[in-house]
Amino acid sequence: MTELLFDDAATFSSPLLTLFAVDIATGGRDADALPTLLTTSDALSDAVGEFLTSGEFRAECGETLLLHRPAGLRAERLLVVGLGKVKALCPAELRKAAGTAIRFARARNIQAAALHFPEDRALSDEHLDTLDCLPAARALVEGILLANYEPDTYRNDRKDHDLERMTVLAPAQQASTQEEIRSGFAEGQSIAAAQNWARVLVNEPGNILTPAELGRRAAAMAAEAGLSCEVHSTDTLRELRMGAFLAVAQGSAEPPALIVMRYEPDERLPADAPVLGLVGKGITFDTGGISIKGAEGMHHMKYDMAGAAAMLGAMQAIAALKLPVRVLCIVCAAENMPSSTAYKPGDVLTTMSGTTVEVLNTDAEGRLVLADGLHYAKTLGATHLIDAATLTGACVVALGKVNSGLFSNDEDTCDRFLRAYRSAGEHFWRLPCTDDYKPLIESSIADIQNTGMDRYGGAITAAMFLKEFAGDTPWVHLDIAGQAWIDDARSDIAKGPSGVAVRSIVEWVRTYTA
Repeated sequence: MTELLFDDAATFSSPLLTLFAVDIATGGRDADALPTLLTTSDALSDAVGEFLTSGEFRAECGETLLLHRPAGLRAERLLVVGLGKVKALCPAELRKAAGTAIRFARARNIQAAALHFPEDRALSDEHLDTLDCLPAARALVEGILLANYEPDTYRNDRKDHDLERMTVLAPAQQASTQEEIRSGFAEGQSIAAAQNWARVLVNEPGNILTPAELGRRAAAMAAEAGLSCEVHSTDTLRELRMGAFLAVAQGSAEPPALIVMRYEPDERLPADAPVLGLVGKGITFDTGGISIKGAEGMHHMKYDMAGAAAMLGAMQAIAALKLPVRVLCIVCAAENMPSSTAYKPGDVLTTMSGTTVEVLNTDAEGRLVLADGLHYAKTLGATHLIDAATLTGACVVALGKVNSGLFSNDEDTCDRFLRAYRSAGEHFWRLPCTDDYKPLIESSIADIQNTGMDRYGGAITAAMFLKEFAGDTPWVHLDIAGQAWIDDARSDIAKGPSGVAVRSIVEWVRTYTA
């Protein structure tokens, strides 16, 4: 879809020419405090100038200004998208601005458009480092492709408003800069495609995306991406003694799926090189089991496999980027249903590790499947672990839908993820996971229980449960319940599945490649 051209924006005659502006105003409306365009084109500056000086357009992040037949340009329409304060300028703002432009165009059924690549030389020297060409190009493409996704898959009146062509205009620069931009575009396309594929999976209804179907789609992706993939079911779970995973699955007529995917880089690595284990919760529909959920909002529980989708999407991107690090992915997929065969509150389960678990609530099933998944990843050689799950409503209560929860048992591993999510432009907040909380999951009949005795610290007790199965292996836990689904459309992205954590996981893996 995305075509990269180096051209003079003033000569381009697209139905829509998209340009970004930066607001450097600090108050007042004097000449030195007016927004500055990220371009050195006089024609573009002249077309927008009067709206900047009048204050009609303040260039706040995501703010738009549409001009028809702007003077000095061949473009029929010119859309200016704000980027906010220059001091806060980073790839995340570029991603949002690009997405805002695409959503604006889609709503008007525009089939072809051009996007103007920001020019570093339009900024003061002290801020040039915020717009390095490669991450800027990657963010622009991610914004374009993520904004072009719609979740209306099964509507009979579905209208295809996808842009057929998006041309990115960049002024002719030295060859090294052009190569950086091209590299950024390639990376952005790979990462956004993987995130959108994860969104497709999360969006699928539970009657279509069963555990077995998730396994089939994962295997098909792996074959196309050059990854090895095995999909196992009930017999293998029994052989591996995955008692927690089996218990969750036993209430459904749909068999579980244990997806094991591996990425081996082309280059030879030392025998002691890290092996990163990605573990995803794949509950394709969650009723809560015997501890059944209320009817309101239960239809959203098709998204309870968003952690698995994030891990599978990350694997797709890792393969496309050819990152020089060994990675394995474990997805534990099942339905959590109430039936005469369902596991019950009060049951005691024996996990693959041998740890026994008292079940207090069957709606705390995600941590049970992850317990076996984390231990299995270790037996397959994972030296570092990361899991993702729509695990607790308590995390949403604590952090809202602005941040996802981050927990870890190792400072270096956590620091790597902190750098990763900031680079990816996603939002996580670290919560405690210390042994002070361990008494909250102690059981009188088994080694541990699957929830705390009350509602306090629910996201933390869930993390503490998982920590038992990570053991001494460096580990990061992501509770993405609050961000995996977007309730209302934003200026840069449709409502529905977000694909959260795909970009951050990829960047976390990248930290082990140096």
